Parts: sequence; structure tokens; C-alpha cells
Amino acid sequence: MTLPGKGPEVQMHFKEKILAVRSAPLHASGIDILQVNLGYQCNMTCKHCHVQAGPAREETMDFQNIKEVLRVLKENRIEVIDITGGAPELNPGFRYLVEQAMHIGCRVIARSNLTIFFEKGMEDLFDFYGRNNAELIGSLPYYSETAVDRVRGSGTFKKSIKALQRLNSLGYGKAADGKKLNLVYNPGGAFLPAAQSALEDEYRKELKEKFDISFHSLYTFANMPIGRFREFLIQSNNFDTYMKKLADAFNPETLPGIMCRHVINVGWDGTLYDCDFNQMIGLRLSGGSPRTIKDFDPHLLAQRQIAVDDHCYGCTAGQGST
Repeated sequence: MTLPGKGPEVQMHFKEKILAVRSAPLHASGIDILQVNLGYQCNMTCKHCHVQAGPAREETMDFQNIKEVLRVLKENRIEVIDITGGAPELNPGFRYLVEQAMHIGCRVIARSNLTIFFEKGMEDLFDFYGRNNAELIGSLPYYSETAVDRVRGSGTFKKSIKALQRLNSLGYGKAADGKKLNLVYNPGGAFLPAAQSALEDEYRKELKEKFDISFHSLYTFANMPIGRFREFLIQSNNFDTYMKKLADAFNPETLPGIMCRHVINVGWDGTLYDCDFNQMIGLRLSGGSPRTIKDFDPHLLAQRQIAVDDHCYGCTAGQGST
């Protein structure tokens, strides 16, 4: 399922590249994290979104699959659940999932767009997070209003800053051993992110000096050539150039820590995938692997061959996205 552009494809497909630098295809290294996509509904319509999430999306995980997720966490002693979307908080079962996962003893990570706190019906969300101490990963594509609003919509930067300040007041992002608040950076165009450590220093300085905001870590991710970002690349005649840029920046040292080797991704309908990106293009697990959360088999899944395609260059370019 090679991602088509409007010109020559990458010179070497990702499957071939893997076999050129190692003796065998990629296989899982275990299951450290259960990543759960609660649905594609979102209060935002970001230009770089690989999910193509938005207010009109109706795909939502039902309560039965949420209970299956909790069963799998408990029975297999998976220590970390990573909850994503869309805006996962919009799922009616979100709070139940967080509370029950915490009760089981899991480390709970919730990925938030930060503007969701100001939507109708979310008035208690700050207090909910404050009570449950879930680790938050907030999306903030840059530390300037112009850059963020261009990608995410007018007014989103101010809402994000207000959310971060409130989270700081609840203890998030403060002490090294306190409530975890991490941020995510995505480039604003068809280029690769700068070095994570340098960019983190910039974020820390700018956010502290201008808004008195603290956070723990910054994660940098290359934009994946799927979803809305893929549409942008094609419309701007940059798809093939960007794919070549990703392929040329391939770094084999990223392979041991690449996300898919340590994670199982659960789609909104209970289907299993190697990662959230594969979910979005419908790339299922390799043959012989369980297909749904109801059929979860830790032994088969922990040693499965990873299903890959050319979009995987996005996770192995430069410093990688792990």
C-alpha cells in the first residue's frame, strides 16, 4: 500500500530499506504500552492532523470495547495505557477508562489538544485531571500565536496558554516527581523538526518568560505523510519532495526504540494495529496476529512482525519519533 504522490516515488521503499540495514524485518520487542484511540471526533480541525479528526466525525469507541481494554490491561499486566483520539475527552467513557485504569495500577497517559478544556460540558475537566493525576501530553505546535493559529485555527494559542497556566496551578509541570505535563511539537510545514533538546530549551525559555508556564519535556515529531497533511502535500506539489526528505534522513539507530515495536494500538472499533498511523491508513497487523481486542493474545502480539509502508520513514527520519 505505497502512498502515491504526483511524481517519482521514493527510491527505496521502507520494507526494502529495513532489509538493507538489518538481516530481518522489524518485529515487536514486547508490549510495554496499550495505545487506545477513543474515536476521531474532535473540537478542532487541525491542518496537520493524521487522524483527519473533527467535530463531524462519528467514530467513537463504545463501552463494551472500553471494558475489553480494561480487561486486557488487567489480565496481561500492561503497565501503561496511552489514550488518544481525536479529542479522547469527548468520548462518554473517557473518565471511566481513566479512573478504572488508575485503579488497576496503570500509568495513564492522556493526549490533549488543550483547547478541549473550554468546550461545553468540559467544565470539570481540569478538576478531573487534577484528582486523577493522569500524565498529560499537550499539543502545542509552537510557542508563538501566529504559528499555532495558522495550523490549528484562530484563538487556539490563547486557549492553549490559558489551559497550561491552569494545569500549572493544579501542580502539573512543576516538580520533577510531580504531575507530568509534556508538550508535543510538530513542524508547521513540509520540513523536519529541529533537534529535540534545542527546541525544548527554546520552548522552556519562551513559555516561562512570556507566560510563566512550566512543563516537564517536549517531544518533537515529524509530520506523517498521511491524513490532512498528505492532502496538503499533494495540493502544494510537495508530496514527493517531502517523501524524499524523509527517506534521505532515515536513521537506522532509531529502529530499536521505534514506537511500533513496544506498543499495541487499539482502534475505536476494537481493531488492533501496530500504531495509530497504521490505523489511519487501514494497515492491519501482519498475518497470524489477533485482529481485535477481544482476541488479544500477548504471546503472539509480543513477537509479531511489524506491518510497514513508506509512511514509516516519518518515524525513522533524523532523531526519530519514538
